[in-house]
Amino acid sequence: MPEPIEVRKVAISHVSDASGLTELIDAGVIEADRVIAVIGKTEGNGGVNDYTRIIADRAFREVLMDKGTRTADEVKQVPIVWSGGTDGVISPHATVFATVPPERAEQTDEPRLTVGFAMSDVLLPEEIGRRGMIEKVAAAVKVAMDRAGISDPADVHYVQTKTPLLTIHTIRDAKARGKTVWTEHTHESMDLSNGCTALGIAVALGEIEMPEDADVMHDRSLYSAVASCSSGVELDQAQVVVVGNARGVGGRYRIGHAVMNDALDADGIWAAIREAGLELPERPNPGDLGGRLVNVFLKCEVSQDGVVRGRRNAMLDDSDVHWHRQIKAAVGGVASAVTGDPAVFVSVSAAHQGPDGGGPVAAIVDLGPDPTGYDYRP
Repeated sequence: MPEPIEVRKVAISHVSDASGLTELIDAGVIEADRVIAVIGKTEGNGGVNDYTRIIADRAFREVLMDKGTRTADEVKQVPIVWSGGTDGVISPHATVFATVPPERAEQTDEPRLTVGFAMSDVLLPEEIGRRGMIEKVAAAVKVAMDRAGISDPADVHYVQTKTPLLTIHTIRDAKARGKTVWTEHTHESMDLSNGCTALGIAVALGEIEMPEDADVMHDRSLYSAVASCSSGVELDQAQVVVVGNARGVGGRYRIGHAVMNDALDADGIWAAIREAGLELPERPNPGDLGGRLVNVFLKCEVSQDGVVRGRRNAMLDDSDVHWHRQIKAAVGGVASAVTGDPAVFVSVSAAHQGPDGGGPVAAIVDLGPDPTGYDYRP
């Protein structure tokens, strides 16, 4: 049986700030050696050359080194997934997951939060966007599920990944070995890597059958309702973090999920919060959360037809500001209005992650007697 989980959200006051993690450790809330995953937002451009992810990664790993006993190689294996770009009101932050000794956790037979992680085999540049990537990601998801103590895919509510995208260097490497790549446009490869990874998650969880290479980025009816995929230049494997619920693990936290059907679907966010275990009125507002919402995790994607609820928008035609930044800011505003907290995890490039123009939503809530979440009351 996996150990219970403590999960907290900390603010990031500047790009290399990891003081929130330090404070959690110094206060005895978590132990450095028990941190098993970090998922956060950094304030860069969210693109191929967003080095704020690397800076933040280094800062958080240095804290784990300084405050714990794990070696550099051991700390390097901790999945730390950064999504770059805090457009609009989204606030930089990190959500920290750590195990706690069973005797310190609340005892219950009700479903409670559990986390498992895994690293895939190395992903070659020629596999990105193709079946080889789907198979390697699917295999890693199953390993992470097993480590989380989850046997039923229905108990998986959120799968966060970080995968490599294509760069000029890796494209050149593939060509030197006589291989081809799906695209030679590095920015396009971000969407490609995310979408192909999501198909691997969907295959592992039985949401879809194994797709054909031709389906990748083209058949948007194929998607996972729990995938949240990011990509970057900082790794050559898939980092996979599976978050779900299990009975008997104990603890105070629980997770649920739903989907946003379009960029304005606030009800999809509330549905995820309800499924996580909070009782809410028919038309809730942020004050009804009472500090019990730890965080929400969303993916978003511009609708391929350039329309939201029957109204045309110009995001796909805008040559000044890429649609990645526009849709992220829009959905970030919707999510912040629901939660009352701008520190929401909203990540763009959601191909094969939720329905076209929408995206998956996961919510973690604190069901303990003294809730630990952000409680904004004007």
